[in-house]
Amino acid sequence: MNVTIYDVAREANVSMATVSRVVNGNPNVKPATRKKVLDAIERLGYRPNAVARGLASKKTTTVGVIIPDISSIFFAELARGIEDIATMYNYNIILSNSDQNKEKEIHLINSMLGKQVDGLVFMGGKITEDHVREFQNASVPVVLAATVDETQSVPSVNINYEEASYEATKTLFGKGNEHVAFISGPLETNINDQKLSGYYRAIEEQGKSYGDRYVIRGDYTYDSGIEALDQLINMEERPSAVFVASDEMALGVIHGAQDKGLRVPEDVEVFGFDNTRLATMVRPTLSTVVQPMYDIGAVSMRLLTKYMNNEKVEEQNVILPHRNIERNSTKS
Repeated sequence: MNVTIYDVAREANVSMATVSRVVNGNPNVKPATRKKVLDAIERLGYRPNAVARGLASKKTTTVGVIIPDISSIFFAELARGIEDIATMYNYNIILSNSDQNKEKEIHLINSMLGKQVDGLVFMGGKITEDHVREFQNASVPVVLAATVDETQSVPSVNINYEEASYEATKTLFGKGNEHVAFISGPLETNINDQKLSGYYRAIEEQGKSYGDRYVIRGDYTYDSGIEALDQLINMEERPSAVFVASDEMALGVIHGAQDKGLRVPEDVEVFGFDNTRLATMVRPTLSTVVQPMYDIGAVSMRLLTKYMNNEKVEEQNVILPHRNIERNSTKS
């Protein structure tokens, strides 16, 4: 039998308005009355109806979160940052996987809005005009996390991917490597475009003319790292260093090289991107770009709470700092 607010009011011998004030944390309730209501709630096992409260306040205290793949260490860390800040501000999250499929992403956006969420955090790959249109037509605020909107019309939290890629590639050239390869993510994504741009800037600065000869397309997975390494070692002028667009792919490169009898970093240096937990689990440990995944998630959620609560927003498109950390997969 469902216990209602009416049952609690009758048990405590107070009005339903008083019970509502106690449940919602309103301070304008006498301590003795508050204790009487809380005791009644405990005796009856009453749980407030969040749906009913949402209808009354026109808020559900729920946030929709759309990510490509919750099984990814990278996105899991982002989601943890979102969850922690959501909890701090008394929001619940509804989490959905989009598989980085445009049609599914659009469907999930509308599905979340249909669930009357108060806001939306979105992580994806390529932000198209269709995405932007959906975000702008949404009745609630939307914030992008680790996702680049080239129009900068949607609030977002990222790092400077172009600069991070440039610095990593430049570091490898600084170690005396003549040919530095780049194993990219999916070529059609905005973030990968920025990483590729940083790589090109570094090789042009070195006066290299090999263009995209050493660019291998991956998909951020371990297997694609192994496959990319197979292509690189069969080149006439094999690169002595590889910059990889994700840590998971970089592990594939390291293990693929070891399977072929190559030593890391003596025969090939490897530099990753993200600084996930994988970077310190592999041997040799992985040099990588430190992308603050948890912070990106946390700041994205905090930015969303500002929009949802009509707080002042100083900066719509936030760029967090990054840094490089060198470990044993590159030469000292």
